[in-house]
Amino acid sequence: MSKIKLIEAEKKAAFLFNEIEKKNLIVPGKSEKDLNTEIFNLAYYLFGIKKYWHKRIVRAGKNTLYPYKSNPENLVLKEDDIIFIDFGPVFEEWEADFGRTYVLGNDELKIKLMNDVESAWYDCKRFFDTQEKITGAEVYSHALELANYYGWTFGGEIAGHLIGHFPHEKLEGEDRTNYIHPDNNVDVFALAKNGAKRDWILEIHFIDKEKEIGGFFEQLLT
Repeated sequence: MSKIKLIEAEKKAAFLFNEIEKKNLIVPGKSEKDLNTEIFNLAYYLFGIKKYWHKRIVRAGKNTLYPYKSNPENLVLKEDDIIFIDFGPVFEEWEADFGRTYVLGNDELKIKLMNDVESAWYDCKRFFDTQEKITGAEVYSHALELANYYGWTFGGEIAGHLIGHFPHEKLEGEDRTNYIHPDNNVDVFALAKNGAKRDWILEIHFIDKEKEIGGFFEQLLT
């Protein structure tokens, strides 16, 4: 049942992101904060939700370099900008976590980055699906290898985390075995303390510090 609920939550998150594009919300001249608020209002209109299990993230330009924990200044979207959105909506007490990158204009490098983070996510998923036992640290290491393969730097301190029934973040805290993290030497297929199967999110964050651009792609892994 938990798997079904998680998949249903992710489908709703994907629908929300499709509506963001259809309604052309991502346009130059709008601040990150204003876009964030518009997406929040759209989600409330579509699903009646106001609950998110982590802070809602909209980042543009040089702010796309920053990992989740950072709180950079509020920027305004520009022509030919790169933007990523990371929202963790809660649907009927089940968490989703969905991230996508967008490019305004025709900058070839930014478009390549947008495409590369998506391709790398699926590369990592295919690799993961061939494993019967693998630690969080090993998954993270593979994500770094993919960043190098595509010609980028990996921008995140983690490459994913547990996902489940709200509020998993509050209950689990900062225990690194709950993250796809270089210090997590526990098999990600191991059961939870209560004997339940654990589900994971995979997030790919590539950056180019010199060009001051980053891309992000995130969704359910297991």
